[in-house]
Amino acid sequence: MALDPADFTKCCKNSGVLMVVKCRKENSALKECLTAYYNDPAFYEECKMEYLKEREEFRKTGIPAKKRLQKLPTSM
Repeated sequence: MALDPADFTKCCKNSGVLMVVKCRKENSALKECLTAYYNDPAFYEECKMEYLKEREEFRKTGIPAKKRLQKLPTSM
């Protein structure tokens, strides 16, 4: 039975300091989910292309992607 990765977050919030012990099952499910993505060549290529596009844009403008995506203040 596969758990939803969001279950790990919920378990950690509810367990506090004891999350290391109480959330082992949820942590294993999260690792399994992430490993599937890490081992997927199509996902790797998608991430690589997105990174290269952002890097190219940064080199052109000198503005990081986070700053570029923020809305500019409008004057009244």
